[in-house]
Amino acid sequence: MLTIAAPHTVASHLSEGSRTLGEMFQKRAQLTPERPAFFEKRGGSWQPTSWAQAYQRAARVAAGLSKLGLVRGDRLAILGPTQLRWSLYDLAAQLLGLVSFGVYQGQTVEQIRYLLTHSEAKVILVGDEKELVNVLAACADLPHVQSIIPWEPSVFERHRVNDLRLRSPTVLDETPLSDEAIAASLLAIDPEETAILIYTSGTTGPPKGAMLSHRNILSMFGVGDQFAEFFEDDVTMSFLPMAHSAERVLSFYGRVSSGVATAYASSMSALLDELREVAPTVFGSVPRIFEKAYGKILSEVEKKPAPLRRFFAWAQKVSGERLELQLAGQFIPLTLELMHQLADRLLWRKIRSFFGGRVRYFIVGAAPTPKHVQAFFWAAGMPLLEVYGMTEASAVTHANSLRSVRLGTVGKLLPGLQQRIADDGEILIRGPWVFKGYYKNPEATASAIIDGWLHTGDVGVVDADGFLRITDRKKHLIITAGGKNLSPGNIEAALKSADPLISHVIAHGDRRQFVSALIAPSPLETLDWGLSRGLTTRDEVQARTQELIENPSARSEALARAMEPIVRSREFEARMLTAVRLGNQRLAHVEQVRRFLVLPRDLCQEHGELTPTMKVRRREVEQKYQADLDRLYSDERFGLSA
Repeated sequence: MLTIAAPHTVASHLSEGSRTLGEMFQKRAQLTPERPAFFEKRGGSWQPTSWAQAYQRAARVAAGLSKLGLVRGDRLAILGPTQLRWSLYDLAAQLLGLVSFGVYQGQTVEQIRYLLTHSEAKVILVGDEKELVNVLAACADLPHVQSIIPWEPSVFERHRVNDLRLRSPTVLDETPLSDEAIAASLLAIDPEETAILIYTSGTTGPPKGAMLSHRNILSMFGVGDQFAEFFEDDVTMSFLPMAHSAERVLSFYGRVSSGVATAYASSMSALLDELREVAPTVFGSVPRIFEKAYGKILSEVEKKPAPLRRFFAWAQKVSGERLELQLAGQFIPLTLELMHQLADRLLWRKIRSFFGGRVRYFIVGAAPTPKHVQAFFWAAGMPLLEVYGMTEASAVTHANSLRSVRLGTVGKLLPGLQQRIADDGEILIRGPWVFKGYYKNPEATASAIIDGWLHTGDVGVVDADGFLRITDRKKHLIITAGGKNLSPGNIEAALKSADPLISHVIAHGDRRQFVSALIAPSPLETLDWGLSRGLTTRDEVQARTQELIENPSARSEALARAMEPIVRSREFEARMLTAVRLGNQRLAHVEQVRRFLVLPRDLCQEHGELTPTMKVRRREVEQKYQADLDRLYSDERFGLSA
C-alpha cells in the first residue's frame, strides 16, 4: 500500500486565499514542496511526483505553450487518458491563464470536429495514436487549430508527415518559465475570467460549453471540508475521465487545494488489482462502479452452497439493523453489536479488501445511487456519501457527510448557496459557484439562469431536516393518457434494483394508457448466469470478460452475439418477469410496468444510446425502439406482460 509521510491531521484548503487556480497550484508547491502529489506505476512500482516536481514540470509545459503563441484566454484542448500528463498540461494552462477543456476518449471524428470548431481551440494535445488519427481527420479543414501535439514522441514520428501542424511533445519540455514570468502571468488573470470549459454530455442535443471561472471553482472549495474531510496522509485513486466535471473540478482541483495525493490507475483493466496495491483511503466514482460491484458480489453468492448463502443473508440483516440504529443516532444493543462484529470478521473485512482495506469513505455522484446499494456499502464499513451537483454549479451543491447523512438523499445544501423549489418541483440554485453561462450560446444561458437562479432541470423535494431527494429530470416526466404525472427515474430504479442482471431500464408511457419498459441486460452478470446454465461456453465468457475489462464501456458485436441466446432463453425471460413483478411491488399502481421488452444487448455509446459519462440518451433510445414500443401497446403477443 502507498503511505504518505505526513501528519494524520485535517488538511487545510488553499482555495480561500487564492485568486486563481494557477495561484492555488503555486501556493501548494510552496507550502508542501516535498510531499507526494501524484503516483504513477512505472516498471512495476508506484513512483511519486512531489508538488515541487509537478510545479517545475508544469512550468516547462507552460514555457512550451507560450512559445507556440498561446496567450491568456486562448483555448487548449486535451484528449487522453487520466494520467499525470493530463494534469500537468492542465496546470500549465492555468499558470498562463489559458482556457483548457477536455475531450472524452472514443469520440467520433464529427464529435471532435464540433468541439474544436465551437471552442476555436488553437492547440490540442492527444494521448493515443488511435485518437490522433481521428483528430487529424477532424482538424483537416479547421484553420484555427495551429498545433496538434501527440503525448508520445514515437507517435509523432510515425505521423509527422500527415499534417504540417503536428509538433513533437519535446516542445512541451522547454526551460521552465521563470518565477517572475509566472508571477506576472498570474497577476494579469482576472478571477472572473473563464478558467475552464466543460462540455456537457449532450443528452438532448449538441454539447454545450459551460464556462467556469476561477472564482466559481475556488468559492466551492471554500466549503470543501463541510462534506469531504481529508487528512494530510490520505491517498486517493483516480481513474474517471478528466473531461468530466466531477473528476476535473471536484477531485483534481480539490486535491490541489487540500494537498492530498492521488494514484493514477494504469488502465481500467488494471483498476481492481491496483486498488489493492494502492489501498486508497478515499476516492470518488459514479454509481455504476458500486452497482457493478454489488451485482458481482450477489452473483458470486448465488453460486455458493446454501449454508454460505444463508450466512450472507444473516450478515446483511444483522449489519443492516445495526446501520439503521447507527444512522438514527440510537443505542445499539450489545448482542447486535457482537453479531455485527462476527459478520465483519467473517465477511465484510473480505469485501473491504477488494478496495484495498483502508477506505474511510467513498464519494459518489453524477447519477442516483440505489438506496440498497448505499446501505450495503455502509454495512460493509465503507460509507458511501452521495453528493449532488451539476457542471453548471461547479460540480457540487449538496452533500451527505460522515457527520450528517440520510441514505436515499443527496444531502444538504452547502453553505454559501441558496436553494428554492419552484412550483413545478424544479430545484433552483443561486450562489457564487454558479457558472458564467454557456460559451457562445446566450439563448441557452438565458434559459438556464433566470433572475440569478440556476434552473437545474432536476425535480426534487427537501425534507424537514434539509436533506434533498432528487425524484427525476423535469424533461423526463411521464404524463399518462389519464393525466397522471409519473417519474420514470423512480420506476426505473425500482425495477433495476430487483435483479443484478439488469443494466438499464427505460420506462415509457408519455400520453399512453399504461407504463411499459425496455430492459437491457448487464453483460458480465448475464454471461456468468448463462454459463452456469449451459447457454454459453467458458471460453466465450472469458473472451468477452477480457474484452470488457480492457474497455468497460465497449459493447462489441461479438458481445451482442454471445448474449443474445442467453437473453432470448425462456429461463432468462422468466427471471426478468420475476424482477419486474418484484419492482412493481415497490411502486404505486399507476406507476407499475404492465408490459416490457428485454433487449438482446446492453445500451452503448457505439449506437448513440449513452453519453461518454454513461447517461442514457432517452430520446435516441425511444426513437430507435419506437416500433417496438408501439407494438407493446398494440400487440399482446409481443414482449412480456407483468
